[in-house]
Amino acid sequence: MPIVLIQVTREGNTPGAESVTAAEKAALIAGATELLTRVLNKPPEATFVVIEEVALENWGWGGLPVADFRRRRSGDQATKSK
Repeated sequence: MPIVLIQVTREGNTPGAESVTAAEKAALIAGATELLTRVLNKPPEATFVVIEEVALENWGWGGLPVADFRRRRSGDQATKSK
């Protein structure tokens, strides 16, 4: 019985969205299930998919809270484009 854990950031992927939509979650569940069926020959009814949404303030990147990292990176990219 495979259990797949998918962690996504709670930001939304489209303007105005604050989280992953129900349709996007359904697509993730279907895709993960299909992958395990195809690669490991696991029956869909034996596959469990759990999606966890991680709030922006609860993760980091490059040793910084992600918001700080993104600000620094966008500043670096602006400097490079000059």
